[in-house]
Amino acid sequence: MRAILADGVGGPEVLRIGRADTPRPRAGEVLIRVEAAGVNRPDVSQRKGAYPPPPDASPLIGLEVAGEVVALGEGAGRWRVGDRVCALTNGGGYAEYCAAPEGQCLRWPAGYDAIRAAALPENHFTVWSNVFEIGRLAPGETLLVHGGTSGIGVTAIQLARAFGSRVYATAGNTEKCARCVELGADAAIDYRAEDFEARIGELTGKRGVDVVLDMVGAPYFPRNVRSLAFGGRLVQIAFLQGAKVAEFDLAPIMVRRLTVTGSTMRPRSAAEKAALAVALHDRVWPLLDAGRCGPVIHAVFDLAEASHAHRLMEASTHVGKIMLRT
Repeated sequence: MRAILADGVGGPEVLRIGRADTPRPRAGEVLIRVEAAGVNRPDVSQRKGAYPPPPDASPLIGLEVAGEVVALGEGAGRWRVGDRVCALTNGGGYAEYCAAPEGQCLRWPAGYDAIRAAALPENHFTVWSNVFEIGRLAPGETLLVHGGTSGIGVTAIQLARAFGSRVYATAGNTEKCARCVELGADAAIDYRAEDFEARIGELTGKRGVDVVLDMVGAPYFPRNVRSLAFGGRLVQIAFLQGAKVAEFDLAPIMVRRLTVTGSTMRPRSAAEKAALAVALHDRVWPLLDAGRCGPVIHAVFDLAEASHAHRLMEASTHVGKIMLRT
C-alpha cells in the first residue's frame, strides 16, 4: 500500500510517500480502507522523535482516519465489512489502509463525508476526556481554552457552549480571536497584545474560571492557576513551550482547593478509549447528526503532500483542522 514514511527524525522534509505492507487486523481490530486522515500536533512530535509510538503500534504516523471497513480481525463483531467509520488509531493513519481496535471506531455522523469524519476522533476523544470527564465542566460553569483556533480549541469551544457553559479563549491575533467568538466563545483574548490573566479577572469580576484547558505549559502555569475560581481545575494536555516551572508558590492550590491534572491519550488502554467512544456516541454524536459543533476544515492535502501539511501545522496560521486525502 502507499503510505507516508519517515527517513529518520527531523523536519517535514523527512516525510515521503513510499510503500509499506498492508496491515492485517489483529483480534478485536478492523481494517479500514482510508479515505482521509487528520494531521495533529502529536504527529509532528512523532516526526521529531519526541512522541514514539507504543511498542505494539504501527510505526507509521497518523492518529485518526475515516474510511470503509474492509476486513475484521478475530472476534471483531461490532462492525461489518462495508461500514463507513472514523477511528482513533494507535498509529498508521497516513496510509491507504489502517488497522484500529473496533471499540475506537465510530460511525460517520449524518451528512458527513470522509474529510469531515476523519477530522473528529483525535479532537473529540481528547476534549471529551479532558474537559468533561477529568475537568468535570458542568452547565453554567466557565471554561478558558488556550489555543482557541487549534483543532482542540475549536472542539472545546463548540462542545462547552453546546452543553451550557460560558467559554473564553486565547488566540494569537485579532482575526483568530474573531473566529473564536464566531465559533461560540463569549470573549477571546489576543495573548500577544493582552495579559490573559488580567483579562480573565475583568471578564469574571475577579472570580476566575472553573476550568482551564492548556497546551502551552510552563510559561502559562502560574497565570493559569491564578485565573482559576475557588475549586477550579487546570487540565494540562501538552507542553508546547516547556514542561518545567522554575519556581511556584503551591499555597493557592491548597487554600483555594484547586485541582491540577492532565492526561495523555495514546498510552491508554483499548478499554478506556472504547468507553470514551461510547460516551461520544451517546452525548456528542447526536449534536453532530443535527448539524451542530462540526469540524472546521482549514486545508486538505493529498497524502503525498504530508510534508506540506506538517509545515502548515508548525506555522500555526491555520484555524481548525489540516487533513490528508488518500
